[in-house]
Amino acid sequence: MAFEPFRGVIAPNLTPFNPDLSVATDLYVKLGTALLDGPCAAIAPFGTTGEALSVGSQERIDAIQALIDAGADPARMVPGTGLTNLPETAALSQACLDRGCAAVMTLPPFYFKGVSDDGLYAYFAELIARIDRSNCRIFLYHIPQVAGVGIPVSVAARLRKDFPDEIVGIKDSSGDLDNTLALLDIDGLIVYSGSELPLRQTMAKGATGCISATANLNGQGIADVISMIANGETEGLDERFEEMKAIRMTFQDYAPIPAQKRLLAMTTGDDRWAIVRPPLLSMDAASGKKLADALGDDFQVMKI
Repeated sequence: MAFEPFRGVIAPNLTPFNPDLSVATDLYVKLGTALLDGPCAAIAPFGTTGEALSVGSQERIDAIQALIDAGADPARMVPGTGLTNLPETAALSQACLDRGCAAVMTLPPFYFKGVSDDGLYAYFAELIARIDRSNCRIFLYHIPQVAGVGIPVSVAARLRKDFPDEIVGIKDSSGDLDNTLALLDIDGLIVYSGSELPLRQTMAKGATGCISATANLNGQGIADVISMIANGETEGLDERFEEMKAIRMTFQDYAPIPAQKRLLAMTTGDDRWAIVRPPLLSMDAASGKKLADALGDDFQVMKI
């Protein structure tokens, strides 16, 4: 049975921390359930926005389990599981899939530079073999400007062709629209851009939504635009799209993770939300006020 794409916005949910830098599970559950109960078709725990590479494997598993225990549907979760080695990536992926997660989102192996296309293909082929689950479903994660290693369109196409039940999709966070559109030409591959900005172009070519960092705070705005495009609603679309774009562009002027966390700290009154794990640094309150002023009075942070 073919994997059905999520239709709407997917949030790579933020990971809150306590003052001792342990994961603040209570806040993690509050945000995750609010996103799922509200504007999001799904969430992608422990993506880049969730500070994934600063969070240990067991910490990720425990946080996802806490969400499930709180009533969140794991079939609406696509956790990030990409690490630098096969054994741990496979084990983390197994743990997520065994808890009923819809799929996992996996980076290519990073650190080693100049790896060949055949090497990338071999890595994912071996990963699928090691996961060894009938429900093994993988979204490739292409973010070369951060990871240093990307997933070329040709490799994605080859993996999709040879492993159609396992390689179900890709998140393209390259920021290269031509690359995203080329991925959409791959038969049966679900493609989500890592930003809401190209939604008109990608949805015109068959995309069903996007995975966006700003869905943590502006999920409803993005969801509304996706719905309007999907339903062919043109009246008011330009205005809603420009509002959504302005919010995205404002966040891009700041460090997005500390910025979103600071706004949540300001709106919830819980200062833990401002905490990030080193090497990131928290945004100070004055900068948070400046960001809030730039967003304007009409922008409302999602209540959690």
